[in-house]
Amino acid sequence: MSKMTVAEAAARFNVSKEAIHNRIRRGSIDCIIENGVKYVVTGDEDASKSKQDSRYYAYIEEENTRLKQRIDTLEHETTKLRDQRERMLIEERQKIETIYKERDEQLKSVLQVVATKFLSHMNDVEHVIDDAVTAEVLEEAPLEPVALKDFLKLKHYKSKKKEKLKKRFKKAAKDDSRIIVKKGKLYLDPQKYDYSDLLR
Repeated sequence: MSKMTVAEAAARFNVSKEAIHNRIRRGSIDCIIENGVKYVVTGDEDASKSKQDSRYYAYIEEENTRLKQRIDTLEHETTKLRDQRERMLIEERQKIETIYKERDEQLKSVLQVVATKFLSHMNDVEHVIDDAVTAEVLEEAPLEPVALKDFLKLKHYKSKKKEKLKKRFKKAAKDDSRIIVKKGKLYLDPQKYDYSDLLR
């Protein structure tokens, strides 16, 4: 058993003096009065309990701090993952749009080559169409030169072969009138010319 003043008890239990007076009134702490001075009477059990409570409260505060930090980290990671997902979706959409655009261009080139081949053989088919109708068809559907890139795609060459042929055509374009240069790009007219010498 030990006794201490209200101020000493407040300091020992790390509470206010008012809290000690409230505990005395509730009867949760024993007290005695000597020479008009009020003393708080405590046992060793109360002191050890107070230390345990202090350690428990300190542990709870540490856990709260740790959990808050963890929550902040998780929220940051969630935001980062959401941003990455949105970027991936945008990139995938752009890839799909590019693929469809390239396929449309390839289809257009294929149709153009087919039409070119068809029209080149129309002169041999005298019993199908007369000269007037042929002239009208050609006038309504004029064919434009095909880009070298699209022409090589139609040939299904491998990448290395394509690069080699591109260099060859680029070199030949300076002197070869069969190769059309527009804005730095090369175009071919397979309806008019044969390029087999450059495609070997």
